[in-house]
Amino acid sequence: MDHGHMGGMASPPSPPSSTMNGSNGMMHHEMMMHMTFFWGTNAQVLFSKWPGSSTGMYYVCLLFVFALAVIVEWLSHCRLIKAGSSDVVCGLAQTFLHAIRVGLAYMVMLAVMSFNVGVFLVAVAGHTVGFLLFGSRVFKKPDPEDEKGSDLPPMSC
Repeated sequence: MDHGHMGGMASPPSPPSSTMNGSNGMMHHEMMMHMTFFWGTNAQVLFSKWPGSSTGMYYVCLLFVFALAVIVEWLSHCRLIKAGSSDVVCGLAQTFLHAIRVGLAYMVMLAVMSFNVGVFLVAVAGHTVGFLLFGSRVFKKPDPEDEKGSDLPPMSC
C-alpha cells in the first residue's frame, strides 16, 4: 500500500507560486498569501483576486478601505434618530445601525489582515480622518443640552 512515500521518504512539496496545468502544459500562477507585513501593489484584499496585480485597482482598493473606515467613524458619532421617536422604532433603528457599523468595521479588519502596509495605513488614516470630522470638536461644537453624543455606544474591543 503506497501512501505517496518513496522508500520511507516524503516527497518534497510543490512550489506554491506556480503549477503546471496537465491538460495543455501551460503554467498558471497563483497568488501567495502573506503572513507578515509587506509593501507592494500585488495584493489580495477582501475578495478573491482583488485588486490583483493591477496598480490602478490597488489604488481603488485603498480608496475603498479608507472610505469604509471613515463611514465606521461616522456611524460611531452620528445622530440620525430623531428625539421623541417611539422606543421600539429607536431600538430597531439603533440595532440596524449597530449591525451596519460592526459589519463595516469587520470588513476593515479583514482588509488589514491582507498584511499589506498600504491597506493598513489607509485604514488607520480613514479612522483618523473620520474621527477628526465626526468625533472631535474641530467641526462639531458640543451642545450643552445634549447629554448623549451619538445614537450608538462606543465600539467595544
